[in-house]
Amino acid sequence: MSQKFSTGSFRWLSVLASTALLVAGCSAGSTANYARPGSADAIVLASTSAARSLDFTNAGGSAAPSALLPDVYETLVRIDSAGEIAPFLATDWQVSDDRTEYVFQLRHDVKFSDGTPFTAETAAFSIHYVQNEWTNGLKSGMDVVAAAEALDEHTLRVQLKHPDSQWLWSMGTTIGAMMSPTGVESLASDPVGTGPLLVESFATGESIRFRPRDDYWGTPASSSVEIRYFSDAISSVNALQSGQVDLVWAMQAPELLGSLDSEINVDIGTTNGEVIFSMNNNAVPFDDPLVRQAVAFAIDRQAANEVVFSGYATDTAGAPVSPTDPWFTDVLARSSAPGGFYPFAPDRARELLAASSYDGELVTLTVPSLPYAKLLAELVYSQLREVGFHVAVETVEFPAVWLNQVHGAADYQASIIAHMEARDTEHMFGNPDYYLGYDNARVRELFDAAGRSSAPAEEITEAIAQIMADAGALSIANLPNIVLSSPAISGVQPTMVTDAIELARLREAS
Repeated sequence: MSQKFSTGSFRWLSVLASTALLVAGCSAGSTANYARPGSADAIVLASTSAARSLDFTNAGGSAAPSALLPDVYETLVRIDSAGEIAPFLATDWQVSDDRTEYVFQLRHDVKFSDGTPFTAETAAFSIHYVQNEWTNGLKSGMDVVAAAEALDEHTLRVQLKHPDSQWLWSMGTTIGAMMSPTGVESLASDPVGTGPLLVESFATGESIRFRPRDDYWGTPASSSVEIRYFSDAISSVNALQSGQVDLVWAMQAPELLGSLDSEINVDIGTTNGEVIFSMNNNAVPFDDPLVRQAVAFAIDRQAANEVVFSGYATDTAGAPVSPTDPWFTDVLARSSAPGGFYPFAPDRARELLAASSYDGELVTLTVPSLPYAKLLAELVYSQLREVGFHVAVETVEFPAVWLNQVHGAADYQASIIAHMEARDTEHMFGNPDYYLGYDNARVRELFDAAGRSSAPAEEITEAIAQIMADAGALSIANLPNIVLSSPAISGVQPTMVTDAIELARLREAS
């Protein structure tokens, strides 16, 4: 669900007014005659989440997948705006009665951007490439595949080891990207896909420029598109107001909205971004469930939403689910208190901390250099100190340092990050080797049962309830997607069911 507002309708927190005034003072003023950026030969999108590489097969993070799917890479199926599976490169498919065999009929008119045909052989190659070559943890979603083979040029058969209710859905996300065997050597800088856009240039951490394909099989993109990366929300908003960019994607400082020129469009949608207070379950003091529960009761999620997200985030009762998940309402129904699984209760937090193994040692909160994470860290720092924790905050560069140190090496005690991948609860909590270190055999059994079920909501809801009982992590909020755009641009879709931006939808307004 998305909301659309005029900028005059917002209420602003006075504590943030100075930041808003800074932007207002730097703005270009009236938007009555909006100038298109540069030579106006491309729609320019501003983002603060920079891609360090275009190869998402060997590293986590959502910046590269969100930029490349489905505009460069496409998938056999797509996930529509209602979260349902729809045809894409596969026009139809049949599933065996035991739900272990899928036979896909593929489009006949599709070519990769290097001119090679998309066939059942290349589709099988893409599945095997995930299994054999990817190092990104998302590859585990393909573990259930026993075999993938071409029955003829445009018919693909996939055999699963056992029924899995999430596999076909996941084929519409990052791991379902169809890749050319001739293009995998240049994934980091020159990706080859079947989509409507080509990567024209890539400057690490600065920009990606795309141009339309002349030979695209479907509806072509209307213009070139550039993603330009900014270090912070203020500079990206200033760029919009001065006509340097056409829109700002995922603007992470909603307190700036009050300073916008009146003609700027503001669209607010939901995302898959569960903003997680992650605790290393294998590191002292968070190897003690009582300490983790104390943290969960100490954090005021409502205050976090108001202060950091101006009330536009969605509360998930503390659970790692997003509003687009089919089991979202079931999970919320399982929370036992008006404030969710862990209502704000500092006295209860102090009781748990006193009964725990915590002896006053320093807890370091290692946060990425993202606006929302840094603001949340300041708030959480104060709330944890109030209940008796000795806390320090360190900020590390994102994505490179945070992904290597925290996500990769699990060298941390606690952190804050939005997990943007769709339906990723099993990925986060079903693997003891993941950076959270959460390990519960019963939860893994429930996820396995959910995968084998044709109606998995009950098992997934039960698994999440157990995760919350263990306080494996705390979801502070579901990240809103705030998109600012000039009146010259249409086609903005702020609600993200997967992590794709869908650049080819953007148009110059008629």
